[in-house]
Amino acid sequence: MTQAGKNVFVASRLPKRAGVSGWVATLAPRTPQPVLNGQVVADVAIIGGGFAGLSAARRIFWLDPSVWVAILEAGVVGEGPAGANSGFIIDLPHEVASDDFSGESEARFRQSVLIQRSAIALASEMAAENGWGKEVFDPCGRYSVAISAEGDRHLEDYAQQLTKMGEAHRLLNGREIAAVTGSPVYTSGLFMPGTIIVQPAAYIRAVADCLKEPVALYERTPALSFERLGTGWLVKTPQGSVQAAKIIMANNGHAESFGFFRGRLLHVFTYASLTEEFDPSRLDGERKWAATPALPMGTTVRRIGTAGGDRILVRSRYSYNPGIEISDAAIRRAGRLHDGKFSKRFPMLSGVGMQYRWAGAMALTRNHVPAFGEIEPGVFAACGCNGLGASNATASGIAAAELALGHSSELGRIYARLAAPTALPPQPFTTIGAKMHLAYREWSAGPE
Repeated sequence: MTQAGKNVFVASRLPKRAGVSGWVATLAPRTPQPVLNGQVVADVAIIGGGFAGLSAARRIFWLDPSVWVAILEAGVVGEGPAGANSGFIIDLPHEVASDDFSGESEARFRQSVLIQRSAIALASEMAAENGWGKEVFDPCGRYSVAISAEGDRHLEDYAQQLTKMGEAHRLLNGREIAAVTGSPVYTSGLFMPGTIIVQPAAYIRAVADCLKEPVALYERTPALSFERLGTGWLVKTPQGSVQAAKIIMANNGHAESFGFFRGRLLHVFTYASLTEEFDPSRLDGERKWAATPALPMGTTVRRIGTAGGDRILVRSRYSYNPGIEISDAAIRRAGRLHDGKFSKRFPMLSGVGMQYRWAGAMALTRNHVPAFGEIEPGVFAACGCNGLGASNATASGIAAAELALGHSSELGRIYARLAAPTALPPQPFTTIGAKMHLAYREWSAGPE
């Protein structure tokens, strides 16, 4: 229990980086904003400087530029889970084969799309205002790709759903998707033009750097505790404190570290590897594309073209880690799986090695809803994004900002109607069940 006393909440653990993200490593080193030293006063304190926290700050500034905001980021912006993301800000359901989606009504589908497109709208506004290039923010769309007959059927079924909903898309046969990816392995593909592809670490840095006064960002400044102070709150950090009327918790699974949503969050890590640069002439197809798997928990692949050569990102493998930490050995084990996925898809790139490997933390709920809402008077949660951090966490941050400021929107009304996260089974049944479920879903994805 991390609630130290009535209206006092103390962090039981702080975020730890899980390997070095290739997205971060391939950027120039960041000069962080200063650590918080001393006492500051703000209208809103935001705990967490990732997709949710920075999006909340942006939305607050847009709604009322007189509101003073203090963002507390435990590490360096972009070097946490946000910078470990695969970089898909999607507008349509990510798991094209999910049972939930295939049985959704049109209203449920539209609700999901509105949430995702709210995130895209916010990101697009900032990109247009600040002139971000395609190396940071690229509205190029995404592919979903199959390498099996089952995957082909799922893409065909999903395309039919999109046709019914009037959503733009294009099915590609094996020859057509090979012309995009350069891989002879993919048997079909489905292109959806509405997804934004970002370099996640560069994008998060860019969002942080475009925020203006009265929004202040403090990096390498973890929130250690917060407690009731009069009608507001006092957030303590290692070298200072923030006195604020309201708090937005945008720290995903680490909300549980403060005692919130205990027994309601599943802490899951997903893994990625990024190759060294290779001569683009070694791989046919387009030099930049991004593809999610036809089957849930399959393999996500991106090709990134750079001045020094091209790279391939491979993301696959999931693990349940209730301590919100991952070992180097786990990253190496996942890396061996990635090596096999890479060699099967790109045999022409034999000898190209993986230069970076890392893991990214996710917080899932049993009933697939966000950990959201006013959890104490004046304390608002934008957590439990259930994967899809670039889109779901962004949307949750927007909705939390609106809730904190009393602003009404359709997005906020959708969030208000969502159920609360349901309780997980007692231990050890949660651990046993989570590990079995992840193993089964990965097995079901087969070669995908």
